[in-house]
Amino acid sequence: MAKTPDGGRLSRRAVLGSLSVAGLAPVLTGAAQLPSESGNPRTGPRRKPLTSDAMNRLVLLGTSGGPPWWQDTDRAGVASAVVVGDRYYLVDAGHGVGRQIKDARLGTWDKDMQGPLDGLQSVFLTHLHSDHIADLYGILGTGLQNGLSRRDRLVEIWGPGNRGALPVSYKGEKMTEVVAPENPTPGTRETIDMMVRTFATDFNDRVIDSGYPTPDKIFAGRDIPLPARYAKDPNGNPHPRMSPFSFYEDDRVKVSATLVQHAPVFPAYAFKFETDTGTVVFSGDTGPSENLVELAAGADILVHEVIAEQWIAQRHPEPRDAAAEAEYQHLKGAHTTIEEVGAIAEQAGVRTLVLNHMVPGNWPVKEFERAGDNFSGKLIVGEDLDAIAIGAAVRGR
Repeated sequence: MAKTPDGGRLSRRAVLGSLSVAGLAPVLTGAAQLPSESGNPRTGPRRKPLTSDAMNRLVLLGTSGGPPWWQDTDRAGVASAVVVGDRYYLVDAGHGVGRQIKDARLGTWDKDMQGPLDGLQSVFLTHLHSDHIADLYGILGTGLQNGLSRRDRLVEIWGPGNRGALPVSYKGEKMTEVVAPENPTPGTRETIDMMVRTFATDFNDRVIDSGYPTPDKIFAGRDIPLPARYAKDPNGNPHPRMSPFSFYEDDRVKVSATLVQHAPVFPAYAFKFETDTGTVVFSGDTGPSENLVELAAGADILVHEVIAEQWIAQRHPEPRDAAAEAEYQHLKGAHTTIEEVGAIAEQAGVRTLVLNHMVPGNWPVKEFERAGDNFSGKLIVGEDLDAIAIGAAVRGR
């Protein structure tokens, strides 16, 4: 909950009023499927998406975290877009991302077969967990008929490289029965290459029967070049302390990355996008991380994951067997709780904290609002299709 200068709480009405002044009033947009204002007994009331006509803006395409298909919620899987003029950069590709891009009116959204992927510049994957790449093939495969093949630039998909070693099991053992033992931890480049091979029948039919270009002319996987000294121990926990490094730049954005705490996943990244109007940072999946605080220092917007610790305890009540204890510790250590996230944003000195990748995706909104208890800036509990100006409009409110 946002606070007044004297430490008092602002009402929900006052918060929404301030958003209206900033040009971010929650009004109906497009043909999107919007959350019900009355909500349901599980989630409570939910507002309509925020809107912004700023040339540079953040769009939350999906705000649900975790692989489960949560009951009683219409939140799509985690995905966001950094829109810079007539192009946009996709961060993660959770379930439903293609439809959400169209409903967000990105690219040529209003003409069948021409968009909306004609406006897609690049894709950035924080890590390769299923909920972050669930609909990546939908972008690359069915994307051919949704504007991807109409571009004159190669779409680069940037993400973690090969882990290099399997994690140790929750029992502290080295696993012998694993998937694809000859290469059990492929990185982004390898994953994209294998995805193309997996769907070769479809791609070849489109090439031969309809004249589409081959995939290598349209997109390519790229491994983020993590400095070698930080990749020596993929099973280290916590993650190594490091400063951000830049790895991507074009005429509109500069993108930097840092390792974050999502063990046993490695590498897992947070990203910073620098535009000519301001900066937006994505935490990816992480527990509290000094690396992230450094990356986000002074950012206009921090988009941060969040998990309800009460839900973790409900899911894994005591006494817990070894498997339940392992998942309990993972959920607590590899994610950031409602009670923790505000303090992280405060330490980084960000102007606006946006909650995303919410776990569970059907938790009451009022519970997530408690993230503002330790944060003096603006808190936005994300809703699908929220559009938020990057930089000037936010600073000038």
